[in-house]
Amino acid sequence: MSETPLEIPRVWVEFDDPADSAQRFRCDLTWLTSSWTCIFGGGCQGIYADRPDDGCCTLGSHFTDRDDVRRVAVIAAELDEETWQHHPGSVRRRDWTEKEDEATKTKVVDGACIFLNRPGFPAGAGCALHQQAVRTGRAPHTAKPDVCWQLPIRRTYRTVNLPDDTSYLEISITEYDRRGWGPGGHDLDWYCSGNPDAHVGREPVYRSLRPELIELMGAEAYAELVLRCEAHMHNVRLVRSSGAKTLLPLLIHPATVAARARPRPRRRR
Repeated sequence: MSETPLEIPRVWVEFDDPADSAQRFRCDLTWLTSSWTCIFGGGCQGIYADRPDDGCCTLGSHFTDRDDVRRVAVIAAELDEETWQHHPGSVRRRDWTEKEDEATKTKVVDGACIFLNRPGFPAGAGCALHQQAVRTGRAPHTAKPDVCWQLPIRRTYRTVNLPDDTSYLEISITEYDRRGWGPGGHDLDWYCSGNPDAHVGREPVYRSLRPELIELMGAEAYAELVLRCEAHMHNVRLVRSSGAKTLLPLLIHPATVAARARPRPRRRR
C-alpha cells in the first residue's frame, strides 16, 4: 500500500504542563491514537530500496548532545564481537563515531550504521544497542541515540507570545513524518509513519510507546495525555456506532483507516 498524504486533518489538544507552569503541551491526538507500530523485520522495506534490511538505520544516527553520546558509550562498552557484528576492536568513541557537517554521528560501515547487525548474524539482526538493552532488562530507549528511540515521535519547541506581553514554551508532540528528515526526506523510497503496512499495532501509539512518551513529557504530563487520548478514542467509537463514516477521516489517522479496511487473512482451523 502507498503512503497516505502528508497533509491530513489532525485533532490537537493543549494542556498545561503539570510539572512546569511556564510550559504547555500541544499533542497530536490523530497520531497518538493511531495503530502505528514498528515492523522492522516484519514487513519494513527500509528507507532505501537497495537496502531493504536496514530499516531506518542506513544513514547512521546524529547525536543531539554530549549526554546522548555518553549514554550510548556505556552500552557500547558492554558489547563484544558475539553481540556486535561490526565491533571495531575497541570501544573508544572515535572508533564508532564520525563527523558530518560538524555534527557527531554513528559511523556508517558497509552501507549502514555501525551498530546495525545484519541478517544472518548469530546474535540476530537489528540494533546491537537495542538488543543489549533487552538482554539486560533495560528499556531500549535508555540505550539508543535520542533520534533513534524518539522516531517516529517528533517533539518540537516554540515560544508563544500572548497579547498581554506574557509568553510560554509550547512543546508539540506529533508524528515524525518523512519531512522530519529535512529536504532529503522526500527522497526516501519507503517510510513507515504514514504507511498502512505499519498501522497494524494491537495498541495505539500513546500506549505502545508509553516509556518513550514519559521520557519526552514527564510522568505527570503523560497521565494528562492518556486522559485526552482515551476521551478521543471514546468519541471515535461513538462516531463509528452512529454510522457517520464521513467523520472518521477527521478523527483517525488515514493510514490506520486504510490498514483496517484491508481484508483480513482467514485463520486456518
